[in-house]
Amino acid sequence: MSLDTYAFVGAAGGVGTTRLTLETATLLAGEGHDVAVLDAAYATQGLADLTSGRLDPDVTALCLDDTPLEQGLVDRDVDGAGRLAVCPARAPFERLARAKSPAAAEAFERRVGEAARAFDHVLVDTPPVAANQAVSAVTAVDGIALVCDAPRAEAAVPRMIDRLSDVGVEPSVTVVTRTDDHPDADVTVPEFDVVPPAVEADDAAVEAVAAVLEETLGVKIEREERGWLRSRLRP
Repeated sequence: MSLDTYAFVGAAGGVGTTRLTLETATLLAGEGHDVAVLDAAYATQGLADLTSGRLDPDVTALCLDDTPLEQGLVDRDVDGAGRLAVCPARAPFERLARAKSPAAAEAFERRVGEAARAFDHVLVDTPPVAANQAVSAVTAVDGIALVCDAPRAEAAVPRMIDRLSDVGVEPSVTVVTRTDDHPDADVTVPEFDVVPPAVEADDAAVEAVAAVLEETLGVKIEREERGWLRSRLRP
């Protein structure tokens, strides 16, 4: 059974959560799924750095007014039949502060639900849980993956599991990045040598991200002899 909404949560800053969220979304869309990515990492705004075009309204503005979500979505070109739309955060400090209020965080949760009604899958790029919108992100979704790089996993993963437990949720999968093997990982993702999204250009990236998709969302992607990809939901 696949999951419709999913949060990739960084156990620490700079572990590759935004990159992994975008790679998984790109591979899903390339396989024919309609995918939305919502940005809860307001402080770093990394998804905005990976997105071309005008970001107005951004996700913080959408959480402060009643503008339809569709107006804040930016479509990305994908080599496949699905739609990939992202909603990054790019805002001045004053709006970022207002977007972290409890009322705005509740609006973020509603935006996840709005996206879920329009897309097959909604992925949320989520920072270490330390602000209201991150709490809303992890409590609004069907499943959670905890993401950490190999050097920091031993300390950061248990700490973030405790933080998630404090808000009443727990991750179902631990993804360790920048390595091929790690004792704390359910699935690992090596460094990619190409610019994102690597899954459009690199077979090794496809294999690694496909493994993440199977462990997290329950979507299995198989390689065929001709090099084409096809997906099916895991029973």
